[in-house]
Amino acid sequence: MTSLFPSFATHKNSLIVGVIPAFHLYGANHWPTTPCATSSCHPTERHFPFTDTSNMPIVKYPRAREPLYYEWDRKAQKCGLRHTVFAVNGDQYTGEWLNNLKHGKGTQIWKSTGAIYSGDWKFGKQDGYGSYSIPDPVTKEYKRVYTGWWKNGQRTGQGVWFYPNGERYEGEWSGGVRGGWGRMYYRDGSSYEGQWEADQPNGQGMLRLANGNRYEGGWKDGKKHGPGRYFYVDKGQLLEGTWAEDIAKCGILVDFDRDKAPAPTKYPIPKIELDDPAGVLAAAQALLDDSDN
Repeated sequence: MTSLFPSFATHKNSLIVGVIPAFHLYGANHWPTTPCATSSCHPTERHFPFTDTSNMPIVKYPRAREPLYYEWDRKAQKCGLRHTVFAVNGDQYTGEWLNNLKHGKGTQIWKSTGAIYSGDWKFGKQDGYGSYSIPDPVTKEYKRVYTGWWKNGQRTGQGVWFYPNGERYEGEWSGGVRGGWGRMYYRDGSSYEGQWEADQPNGQGMLRLANGNRYEGGWKDGKKHGPGRYFYVDKGQLLEGTWAEDIAKCGILVDFDRDKAPAPTKYPIPKIELDDPAGVLAAAQALLDDSDN
C-alpha cells in the first residue's frame, strides 16, 4: 500500500525534519481506515480517517554542531591594528593583523626567552625589515642581536648580527645564515671580507690580521684553499702560491715593500741567477739537436 504522506530524505549530518509514513508507524495490518461511503469507490478501498497534516508524527534529529571555539575564533578574527594580544603560552604581540595572522608592523615578545622582535610581518612570520633583541642575563637590559631584512621568518638579505663576545657580521644572509658577500669583525682584531656560503667563508675573500698581515685568495669551508697571496706586511715579504685546507702547499716567496716593513728580516731574499745562462742555453740546445738526430 502506498502512503499518502510525504517523506523527506536528508543527509544524516544535516538538520532533518522528516515525516515518516503512517504505514511504517502503524504497520500494514493495523492501519486505521473507514469503508468508502461513495459509490465511486471500490468496495475494498479505505479512506484515511484524518486529513489534518499538523497532527502527523514528526521525527527530528539533533543538528551536528562544530565546537564552540570555532565560532568564538571566527568572531574574534583579527584584522587591522590591535592592542596587545596574549597567546596561551604567554607570548604577546602588539600590532597589525590580517585574517587572524600577524601582518604589517608589529612587536612580538616571547615569554620563554624575553626576546623582542619589532618590525615587518607577513602572514604570521617576520618578513621585511626588523630588529631582534634579547635581554642581558645580568642587567636585564635589552641588547640588539640582529638588525636587517627577513624573509619567511628567516634572516635573508642585508643585515647586521651582533655576537655576545663582541664580534660583528655585516653583510648578506641566506636562509637564516651568512651567505653572499659580507664582512666579519673578530674579537682578536682581525677581519674577513668576501664571499660566504653555509655560514662560512667560501669563494674569494681577504683575511686581514690585527698586525696588518693579510691573505687574499680562495676559501673553502672557512679555510684558505686554492690560489692565493699572503702579504707579510710586518716583515716585508710576499708569498704567492697555492693553499689546501689552510696550509700553503707551494709558492714563491719574494721581498715586498721591505723598506716600509716595521720588522723586516735581517737579510733580503737573495736573487737566484744562473752563473752562465748563455752556456746553459747552448748545452740544452745541443741536447735537443742530438735527440732529433
